[in-house]
Amino acid sequence: MKRLTVIGGGPGGYTAAFAAARAGMEVTLVEAAHLGGTCLNSGCIPTKTLKASAEALETARRAAEFGLAGTCDLKADMPAIVARKRRVSDTLRGGLEKTCAKLKVRVVTGRGQVISASLVRVTRDDGSVEEIAGDRVIIATGSSTLNLPSLPVDHTHILTSDDALELDHVPSSIIIVGGGVIGTERAFIYRAFGSRVTVVEGQTRILPVPGVDRDMSALIQREMKKAGIAVELCRTVNATETRDGAVVAHLGPSPFLPEDAIPAAARKEGTLEAEAGEDITVGRVPNTDGLGLAEAGIATDRRGYIAVNDELETGVPGVYAIGDILGPARVMLAHMAVAEAFVAVKNCLGGHETAKYDVVPSGIFASPEVADVGLTEEQAREKGFDVAVSTFQFRELGKAQAMGHLPGVFKLVADRASGKLLGAHLAGAHATDLIAETALALQMGASVQDIAHTIHAHPTLAEGVFEAAHMF
Repeated sequence: MKRLTVIGGGPGGYTAAFAAARAGMEVTLVEAAHLGGTCLNSGCIPTKTLKASAEALETARRAAEFGLAGTCDLKADMPAIVARKRRVSDTLRGGLEKTCAKLKVRVVTGRGQVISASLVRVTRDDGSVEEIAGDRVIIATGSSTLNLPSLPVDHTHILTSDDALELDHVPSSIIIVGGGVIGTERAFIYRAFGSRVTVVEGQTRILPVPGVDRDMSALIQREMKKAGIAVELCRTVNATETRDGAVVAHLGPSPFLPEDAIPAAARKEGTLEAEAGEDITVGRVPNTDGLGLAEAGIATDRRGYIAVNDELETGVPGVYAIGDILGPARVMLAHMAVAEAFVAVKNCLGGHETAKYDVVPSGIFASPEVADVGLTEEQAREKGFDVAVSTFQFRELGKAQAMGHLPGVFKLVADRASGKLLGAHLAGAHATDLIAETALALQMGASVQDIAHTIHAHPTLAEGVFEAAHMF
């Protein structure tokens, strides 16, 4: 029986541990804090739990639209919302602990250091050390929030994205630095709770993520305007100060853009004031401290992310790495870490699997939701395809009208001659669930015609994919 040591108990790490145990390996899972990692404890799940509260509040405010009479004076009770968020995380974490016990995965709490593929040294909080012998190692330690010198975090007025999940009250106003995925999601949540929200983004659009189609960014920016969320594009926060219990942010033109790409208004210096706090959502850094990578001979790139081959093996035979620790050169998403975990475990058992990154769906839990898979229209043209695009508006669906969720669009990108699907980009209610159909179509090499010839149930939101295919 081969012995595997997994360092890091997030989605990639615990998936690898469970898969290896089911395959008959003797598994030790080393985790410095809590099972579930960032995703379960301070990322995906907590944010979506807060979003559920925000959506419930917004629906209640619209009661009259659905023919419900009576007064409705609900407001966000942050201690209760945070308590519910913690219960959800605790429940899921408890499930992971039970699975570890069921599969006989030994969990060791502490910080792991890679000595070699056959030895990992764990240092516990009390200073005690345990050496774990094995045959293979998988590193899955993830990443952490990046803090910038111009935004000195004090956890009271200037907050990290983790702090913003633990607020004991609704800030009267909040500045969100970064209009990427995290910043956009938080903007809609805290606006629904009653905050006056301003998003500062250094690029030319909200959600300046390579996989997000520009049409989706434009739609979300329009919805932000409707919701009363202010957006400052092409600008960055150069410095901050706390004055009379408020944060003053000093803005300047973005250093990431050529001057001719910055509108005249964004070139001017300016200030913003947030009465209660600021949410920092500007990037990630790899969790490599204490891993002993250099000493073990494990190579990293200039930013500290671990370098691996196509089989996810580092330069040290028998040592593999998965998830965020591989950096943005791959895909930093929890479900990609899960996919990588299965590949790494198979290779630990002697296989030669490779990780594939061409069909990776992503979901953004804004209001409305955004989801994508495959190539954007712009990426497809850059790759030389003769591109055909078909779109269908959310508001044209009977189910969307019945639900009262009208903003959104279905956009399919295809090769004009063959009709082969190249990408899908959705915005609207439950878009993050709806994207699965087009992800499967891409995985199977399906055409837009294949989707159009597939009967979809009525009335459903999934009919939007069907209708967009017919528009082709």
